[in-house]
Amino acid sequence: MGKAKKMKPSQVGKNVALADQIEAVNAVKNKNRIKERSRRDDDEEFVNPDLSEKILKTARRQQVELSEGSGPSATKHALPVSLQDSDSDNDEESNDELEPDTYYDNIEINEDDEAALKMFMSRNPDKVRTLADIIKDKITDKHTELQSQFSDIETLKLQNIDPRIKTMYQGVRDVLQKYRSGKLPKAFKMIPHLQNWEQILYLTEPTTWSAAAMYQATRIFASNLKEKMAQRFYNLVLLPRVRDDLAEYKRLNFHLYQALRKALFKPGAFMKGILLPLLEAGDCTLREAIIVGSVLARNSVPVLHSSAAMLKIAEMDYTGANSIFLRILFDKKYALPYRVVDSVVFHFLRFQRDSRTLPVLWHQALLTFVQRYKADISTEQRDALLELLRKQYHPTITQEIRRELQAAKCRDLEINESVPTSMVVE
Repeated sequence: MGKAKKMKPSQVGKNVALADQIEAVNAVKNKNRIKERSRRDDDEEFVNPDLSEKILKTARRQQVELSEGSGPSATKHALPVSLQDSDSDNDEESNDELEPDTYYDNIEINEDDEAALKMFMSRNPDKVRTLADIIKDKITDKHTELQSQFSDIETLKLQNIDPRIKTMYQGVRDVLQKYRSGKLPKAFKMIPHLQNWEQILYLTEPTTWSAAAMYQATRIFASNLKEKMAQRFYNLVLLPRVRDDLAEYKRLNFHLYQALRKALFKPGAFMKGILLPLLEAGDCTLREAIIVGSVLARNSVPVLHSSAAMLKIAEMDYTGANSIFLRILFDKKYALPYRVVDSVVFHFLRFQRDSRTLPVLWHQALLTFVQRYKADISTEQRDALLELLRKQYHPTITQEIRRELQAAKCRDLEINESVPTSMVVE
């Protein structure tokens, strides 16, 4: 059967019946050429990537004009062309990394709890050392060493860094101070590969970086530095910035929180560069402990690194923050070595003769421990913990701890039951 001849609406005769006219018009409308109409839905809220990039460039140019008053080319003349462009795919952020639902909940700190925690803080906390302090000490030591050998030491600063390099990284500093999103200068990405990376990093003045720049820097350094060097970056740059931000705003910036999450890319460096120094300082606040602890709680951490952290925390002088981190690690339900379990038991037994009223955090940590690991303690340890509860008592939590311990099937009982009767020596 051949195709029906298509007719234009103007070709329909005037004396044709109305039904035939409607049929002819419909046949014309239902042609093979179908016009697709774009749906007006939520997708219209998003801007084309090319257009958004142009908008961002225009905004940055206007920001430079307003802040410096020297025209749109002021920033480009401050840096070589090679610093402006970056073709690395690592700069592109995946949307799932910065989703707001991964951000921690708003934390309301009870003043009574915070006051109770301060009772267990060190009265003379160790001063947190920053990268600037380390570099200054190195310069001073080198100055003293060479002063006895040379009379002229004017060129000593930062080990005679080439003035051109110094100028270049001061330009990088200016970019990082105003950075919000987009690509980073190539020169900045090269820092982890330099032998004197700490000194070059010092030229960029990390204390003045924007929060977004700190997040991007953490991504780069966590990926490209070895664990020991990443640990130094976390300890000297990231941790002081996080603590300063919390002290000033009582809430951690979203980009800094994401930086802490990225720092867990190297869990050993995270433990040695952030968690342990924070506790060893002796002045970790309740807010700091909860927020940093939420990073550990929401992300996977290898059991070996967590076990080593528990050993160190159990041996430290007690602060309320210790209990927060121990409880978080207990809740991960690792299969812990007996050495770690024994260390944690001795940590709690140290308070047998402590006359202070322990915070509720301590009792909660003990309850979580016995709930998770009551089968891994020995009968002797169980009896010692029951004796401890007579001294350290909480109206509601202690009863639950005692119930858990009394129902515990200890590890030495399990071993004895597993031994055949024929092997028991009479």
